[in-house]
Amino acid sequence: MGAVDFARFVDELARASGEAILPFFRSHFGAEDKSRGGVFDPVTEADRAAESIMRRMIEEAFPAHGVIGEEFGNKNADADYVWVLDPIDGTKSFISGLPVWGTLIGLQHKGQPCYGMMHQPFTRERFFGDSQASTWRGIDRHGKPGERRLRTRACESLSQATLMTTHPSLLTQETRAPYARVEEQVRLSRYGGDCYAYCMLASGHVDLVIESGLKPYDIVALVPIIEGAGGIITDWQGGSAANGGAIIAAGDRRLHEQALKILNG
Repeated sequence: MGAVDFARFVDELARASGEAILPFFRSHFGAEDKSRGGVFDPVTEADRAAESIMRRMIEEAFPAHGVIGEEFGNKNADADYVWVLDPIDGTKSFISGLPVWGTLIGLQHKGQPCYGMMHQPFTRERFFGDSQASTWRGIDRHGKPGERRLRTRACESLSQATLMTTHPSLLTQETRAPYARVEEQVRLSRYGGDCYAYCMLASGHVDLVIESGLKPYDIVALVPIIEGAGGIITDWQGGSAANGGAIIAAGDRRLHEQALKILNG
């Protein structure tokens, strides 16, 4: 099955998961804490319902494929094709009624991210890419369905850059000081956004996203979107971002190089 067919299937996964999630958004529901006494890590019935639906669809369509998901773990994770799912990335925003969350649907081929989508069903937006090209699809400013190619913007120095991270408190202890050194040099820093921050980078509105402590399901779907828009996303050593950990995404390679030097200073 080719990339176009995978894209069509991902659209169906997005539709089905969105239908499962939206009835819960801005409604009265409970959230459990998965942290077991650590930093608050909520999960809702919307998370579980959406991942269950996507897993069932994948297993029916591609029984030989593997699945890695936030809520229900790994199955056949050493398969050639592996789906990497985060039903609601940004659950803290979700339970707060803020629309800066999304469903992450990633596909890996032999360990490398090859296709990804971030779906925001409330704003009716889809950001998707295959590392060669990336696209936004949604409702335009005139209220009509629209679609456009995503491109990162040029930014040659940190002093001109906009930096985002979900929140400094979510950085691992050893990465907070290096992050702060980068933040001191940028023009503007903003907190919040989770997956939405990466899509704003791919759209040319943000220049840097720096985070740590990520899992594969937090990032695999976003790699092909950022790369397809002309950006670069790696770990803090400049290697693959696919395994999570400490991650840096930049719209301009010059900026990526400058920030990496400071992070590893």
